[in-house]
Amino acid sequence: MDQPQDVLGLFAQAWADRDAGALADLFVEDAEFVNVVGLWWHNRSDIRTAHAYGFEVIFRDSRLSFVQERSRMIGHSAAVVHGKWMITGQMTASGEAAGTRYGIFTFVLERGEGGWKVVAAHNTDVINDAESIAVIDGSSVPSDYR
Repeated sequence: MDQPQDVLGLFAQAWADRDAGALADLFVEDAEFVNVVGLWWHNRSDIRTAHAYGFEVIFRDSRLSFVQERSRMIGHSAAVVHGKWMITGQMTASGEAAGTRYGIFTFVLERGEGGWKVVAAHNTDVINDAESIAVIDGSSVPSDYR
């Protein structure tokens, strides 16, 4: 990556290609990745394995695009990139088409000799009409306190 914000286009392209290897190659070897439900992977190999499974089972017909982005340099060799994403075509656990989802990725990148690489990523869903999550009867439920 020549610029930190390149991560969004390259991530989306790897997703479109269902290429877990290309997606994982955006990350340093000992990267951290937290997904939307709090699954936490601690290295490039686990990131690759998790996304290969996702592309085969959950997201095989999906389309991911970034609809908004922001980036901020931290000195000369670090950056934070946020990207609001939209996914269509995800499958439900029963094999039916799921609705459109929105979320936000946070990528933390560092500049090395070979360019920019992701050291940490965190992904979260955007849940409309909710301010927080409450646990009710053992289940997480989006909650609005207004």
